[in-house]
Amino acid sequence: MAKPNYSGEKRRKELEKQKKKEEKKRRKLQNASAPDVDEPSAEGSEQVATPSSS
Repeated sequence: MAKPNYSGEKRRKELEKQKKKEEKKRRKLQNASAPDVDEPSAEGSEQVATPSSS
């Protein structure tokens, strides 16, 4: 009877955990950068409105 390869199984689990962490990190960075993108566009619309009223 062959012995189960626990080290290989452990390695796969570690890789899955690592991928999940990286994916979460990317999502957080994207969510954090999204509000920063919205703010300049709001300022841009104010600048457009100011020359129009002049």
